[in-house]
Amino acid sequence: MRILVIGESCKDVYQYGDSVRLCPEAPVPVFKSCRHKTENPGMAMNVWENIKSISDAEVDIVTNNNWENITKIRCVDNRTNYIVVRIDNEREQYMHCDVKDIKYDEYDVVVISDYDKGFLTEEDIKYIANRHSDTFLDTKKILGDWCKNIRFIKINEFEYERTKHKLTPQLIEKMIITLGPDGASFRGITFPVLKVEIKDTSGAGDTFIAALAATYAKTSDIHESIKEANTCATKVVQKKGVSTA
Repeated sequence: MRILVIGESCKDVYQYGDSVRLCPEAPVPVFKSCRHKTENPGMAMNVWENIKSISDAEVDIVTNNNWENITKIRCVDNRTNYIVVRIDNEREQYMHCDVKDIKYDEYDVVVISDYDKGFLTEEDIKYIANRHSDTFLDTKKILGDWCKNIRFIKINEFEYERTKHKLTPQLIEKMIITLGPDGASFRGITFPVLKVEIKDTSGAGDTFIAALAATYAKTSDIHESIKEANTCATKVVQKKGVSTA
């Protein structure tokens, strides 16, 4: 079994420290970066890492080769796990993917993790869906006719509200809407999750689509895939930082 992930990536950096008072010059917290730091692959690379952690499939990725130079730095209060500020270093371009140079027939499932940074256009995603029948999409773009041949579309509640004016019955049938602590919804069915203490939701969407696609590649059962995706996402939100299931 082989799975392909396509999308742009970055490096996620968590800098932990103490924030116990306000700055005298402005109403903002003073952050003392003195605890510890973690670094891990983010965005599409996080999807790739999650699939590898939960599946015995061979997993390939097509992403920007400068991903380590593009960072999302989160300064986190060590006591509360509250993110004081996030600093995005995007001085380098994410580049553009040549989707026509990929042998799609070598893969059982294709996962598109599109953060809408220019790595993939609507036409690129349309091309991929036309080349592979089992394509999963997680995108920050407003949905439209260009994704009508995607097999399943993962979307959260905020993204749904932002794009619902563009939805057709055909697209709605493909959509799996993640509902945070309430689980996920698909074709009118709600798939609940256990109530747990949430420490960090960063990267939970990456884990969800990774588990969704990996389970579907193995079972071809979308209901079982959603349940497994819920389970894996519930695990990672109980951990600090971006992590794998």
